[in-house]
Amino acid sequence: MLLASLLLTLAACGSTAPKSPRASSPADTTLKRSAGTTATPATMPAEDVTKYRPVFSMPKAGPATAPVKTTVAPTNHVNAQIEQRLRDQAYTNQNVKYAQGYRILVYLGLERDKVMAIRRNIIGRYPDETDYITFKSPVYRLYIGDYLTKLEAARGLAKLRGLAPKLELESTQVLLNKNP
Repeated sequence: MLLASLLLTLAACGSTAPKSPRASSPADTTLKRSAGTTATPATMPAEDVTKYRPVFSMPKAGPATAPVKTTVAPTNHVNAQIEQRLRDQAYTNQNVKYAQGYRILVYLGLERDKVMAIRRNIIGRYPDETDYITFKSPVYRLYIGDYLTKLEAARGLAKLRGLAPKLELESTQVLLNKNP
């Protein structure tokens, strides 16, 4: 009895449900035209908008001429205040003695005689290079060169290769004006 009432309830619910489209027959979305209509696109606006479009006239077909360029002669008008500031900055730059740069560490060790031998060897071959010997007990350090960029320092390092057992680049303050 219970089973029969359950089946009747399900049958009643199934018959009152709204009809849904079947998956086997998809809705037709193509544009249908009748035989009497003309072939106008469906996106055409309801009113004519051509009166709002800009109209350009064709250029005259004459000889092509390049636009005339006017040249402006340069003038050397710098006001006195700017000129004074430039002079002050140039004077300040002349007094700068040191800048951040690189030196090549050629020797780091305990023997003074070895430091002097390496220094004599390098200065004998490259007399234009500046050398610096520092001594902090008990260690001697020999630096060569005053290079502003790492590229210059790498070129100097390649030049000195073979004259010392170990070469290293070290970032430090370097002397700018060698000739007073």
